[in-house]
Amino acid sequence: MEKEDIAYRQQIVDEYKPDVEKLIRYLPWLEEKAGQKVSETFEGSGIRESSITFPVYDSTLMSFIKEVQRTKLLDRNYVYVYSRNRIRTAADELKLIDRSGIRDMDVLRGILSKYVMGGMTKGRLWTEAVQNQVFLHVIRKMKENIEFWDKPMMT
Repeated sequence: MEKEDIAYRQQIVDEYKPDVEKLIRYLPWLEEKAGQKVSETFEGSGIRESSITFPVYDSTLMSFIKEVQRTKLLDRNYVYVYSRNRIRTAADELKLIDRSGIRDMDVLRGILSKYVMGGMTKGRLWTEAVQNQVFLHVIRKMKENIEFWDKPMMT
């Protein structure tokens, strides 16, 4: 293995580890909620007749989203990650996540970004990412990649 390669991997670890450490505390919650719905539709006092309904999200989900938004893990150009890797379905996302190594952190960031940023306008994306376990797999894989090249992190 060349020195440049080792230095590059260490640079990735150093760049992303602090942010991933903030997010791994949500892993137990993401595991627990996998496959479940984490939002409800607000239908208070006759709102159906006079107004549009809106989703009410689990408070832990909202904390997770806000935490991700405060990290360097969001990539506004996530669409390019999807087109470059021909990602079309949630199954494609999960396959790519599972195959991603330390050099593929941009792919993991892209998938995370699609759901976090897309959820700002399409709220169902946040719930979808918990239900189909995309958030869980992305954070778990980031943690696994960093720990492989560094030392274990505490959940």
